[in-house]
Amino acid sequence: MTILITGARGKVAQAITDRLHSAGLTVRAASAHPAELTVPDGVEVAELALDRPETFDSALRDVRQVFLYPEPAGIHELVKAAETAGVEHVVLLSSSSVLGPDAENDPLAGHSLQVERALADSDLTCTFLRPDAFASNSLGWAYFIGRSMPVPLAYPDAHIAPIHPEDIADIAVEALTGTSLTGRSVTLTGPDSLTFREQLAVLEDALGRRIPVEHITRAEAEQQMGRHMPAPMVASLLDLWEAANHGPAAIADTTQTLLGRPARTFRQWAHENSAAFPQH
Repeated sequence: MTILITGARGKVAQAITDRLHSAGLTVRAASAHPAELTVPDGVEVAELALDRPETFDSALRDVRQVFLYPEPAGIHELVKAAETAGVEHVVLLSSSSVLGPDAENDPLAGHSLQVERALADSDLTCTFLRPDAFASNSLGWAYFIGRSMPVPLAYPDAHIAPIHPEDIADIAVEALTGTSLTGRSVTLTGPDSLTFREQLAVLEDALGRRIPVEHITRAEAEQQMGRHMPAPMVASLLDLWEAANHGPAAIADTTQTLLGRPARTFRQWAHENSAAFPQH
């Protein structure tokens, strides 16, 4: 039995590939650009481009389990190809944003929701993993921290429960190799609710240097963020953070509740990734 890992250049997908391969399982890593993949010796690579259905059959050959990134382009054709190939189970890396109000029209939720619906309408057994904010999202502050500049935030006291990407990988591996998560939809968070200001304080401790915060207006945030992402995405993120400004984030499932082992903390992530915030 082969396990197909799509989006294999992603950090979570790489961690899953490494774990499955180390366990002696047959893994195929797929990407639209397979020549750019770095995989352990013995892991097969395959081309899988969702806008090129002719790549599906080869990538899905002898596959029974799929780890899938949420890309709606070509998803209906991919589902049909998976059913024809005899795939038994798909583990989707979705998003907790699909549970929000008007998720269908929310640019943060739309991609994941379309893929969830395509899978739910299929004959495939599916597990939906819905992580909340990743701890690694704080890498977006690296430019400011590395230059000893204040981190500009419109909602510095917004609460989130960031999840360590390695915890997502552990849960995904359980979903692919065990039965406890088969057919379930699980919302995933880290073990602690932290404001952005509190996360920066944790990074201060990990880096051994002060990280000032600049409280900016929403309009200023829209202007700054709009340089790097579409306006609807910016508005959706700011709405989310504004709503999170009024109390602790809810703690959902973690590796503690699902796997019986402690969840990795944001502090652990910060110390593990301190080199990603170099001073310039």
